[in-house]
Amino acid sequence: MSTEKNYLTRQGYESMRTELAQLIKVERPSVVQIVSWAASNGDRSENGDYIYGKKRLREIDRRMRFLTKRLEVAHVVDPADQAGQEQVFFGATVQYINQTGQTVRIKIVGVDEVDPLNGHISWISPVARALLKSREGDTVTLESPTGMQTLDIIEVSYADSGLA
Repeated sequence: MSTEKNYLTRQGYESMRTELAQLIKVERPSVVQIVSWAASNGDRSENGDYIYGKKRLREIDRRMRFLTKRLEVAHVVDPADQAGQEQVFFGATVQYINQTGQTVRIKIVGVDEVDPLNGHISWISPVARALLKSREGDTVTLESPTGMQTLDIIEVSYADSGLA
């Protein structure tokens, strides 16, 4: 087993625990019940409920193993414990202006919490790495596939930002 830590925000950790509990207590027992019922009907080779149910059980079991392993190495990072709250670190919500003048708001989260459509980016992403340790008012350089870009940081916060 890997000893690498899985950095998560409190919300990300709770979300993964909730999903695992839902799979264990609700979804898996429900699918097991359907598979048992379908198996009792006889010929399994053409029994869609049985075939789909077995496939769904494998998917659920795979997801449960993944979540269990990730939670075992989880390290919850509390921004309140972070020294230097004016700097960008894990858990920060950062608002910046890119070269095209567009204002962007992102939150730096763990790799298992990434949700780009809601502004959640991984702490190991190129954008997050460029922003790390910067402060409000700083301009950072980001090397992108289209060339060098500058990002002007206008706000750094650790409070719940309202990002989904």
